[in-house]
Amino acid sequence: MRPRRAEFDWLRREPLRTLLAILNGDGIETRVVGGAVRDALIGREIGDVDLATTGLPEEIARRATLAGFRPVPTGLEHGTVTVVADGRAFEVTTLRHDVETDGRRAVVRFGNDWEEDARRRDFTMNALYVEADGTIQDPLGGCEDALAGRVRFIGEAERRIAEDHLRILRFFRFHAGYGQGDPQPADLAACVRLRLTLLRLSAERVRQEMLRLLVPPRAAAALRVMSETGILQIVIGGVDRLPAFERLARLEETLDEAAEPVRRLGALAVIVEEDASRLFDRLRLSKVESRRLLAMAEARPRLKSPADEAPAKEVLYRNGPELYADIVRHAAASEARDADALAGWHDLVRLPQRWTAPAFPLNGGDVAALGARGREIGQTLKALEAAWIAGGFSGGREHWLARAAELLPRG
Repeated sequence: MRPRRAEFDWLRREPLRTLLAILNGDGIETRVVGGAVRDALIGREIGDVDLATTGLPEEIARRATLAGFRPVPTGLEHGTVTVVADGRAFEVTTLRHDVETDGRRAVVRFGNDWEEDARRRDFTMNALYVEADGTIQDPLGGCEDALAGRVRFIGEAERRIAEDHLRILRFFRFHAGYGQGDPQPADLAACVRLRLTLLRLSAERVRQEMLRLLVPPRAAAALRVMSETGILQIVIGGVDRLPAFERLARLEETLDEAAEPVRRLGALAVIVEEDASRLFDRLRLSKVESRRLLAMAEARPRLKSPADEAPAKEVLYRNGPELYADIVRHAAASEARDADALAGWHDLVRLPQRWTAPAFPLNGGDVAALGARGREIGQTLKALEAAWIAGGFSGGREHWLARAAELLPRG
């Protein structure tokens, strides 16, 4: 495809300008590749900047060092050197082609053929390169696909998926983030036919891709297709709750909040505690992520109506404001059936902004001083705290000391 020129200001900014200068010339050619080019082309803010080069990793590291940058050998077997320049990290990867693939990892051979390098990538919109002077090299028609919102596998979709099964989830993530309209029929059909290959992937890779998939603006549309084709059920290992996911996304938009992936996962796939436990194992979630999902499931039965503030205060008191933020949004997404009902939950969502949970006025030492021993201390304290909560968190220390004395057997 004929090259086009682009005026990308970021190409002329340091340290990228100097990095491109030192990595071009004397038999080596280096270009920016992939996401930065795609996002700049469609007018989005760019994130990480990756480079592709005909130079071998050792030469890239040598040139970077001479320029005062710090090379880090992050993936030498795949031809990748991370160059740290002025505090920014740039991944520089030698052109390559696959020698052997098993659906999870690839054995590669280095080369200097730009089109061959492009053809081993996943989607046409990711096989875009830009030279230091702004010349865009588009060997596979990725520019038109990116501008049209068309997520399209390079070549045969089944072959691309066979190289790396995770590309099934990447297809839906990119459709959620960049796609317009329905997915490409042939590509979707390939994903459906090969959906069981997702079970061969490590849980860690699936987790990372899935959490990223839940965030883009059109995530619900992509998840709906995944659900209708049985792909989503393979990933989460159970029944999805897509309507609750959509309501949470609507609530976040109304409250002008950023999409939060773990919270969205809870809305999509968690009703009871067993769901949270299953996702912990299936996606190798962190302990913090698992605790958040468990809190959503445990507290959900207590938050049935936005009109009842008492149980919400108890949930906030027992869980703290961070977990409460997950729990109340999960409850709203679960219980509200329309936009008006969802709006009714706004006051409870904002409860931590207008009410701070007080501290219970007694502790175990107070109860022990009244003669309680062993388990009796914890049981008495628990009963008193429950009564304090039920009474609206009212009553001072003297009041609850008197109540404690009433509960304990007289010596």
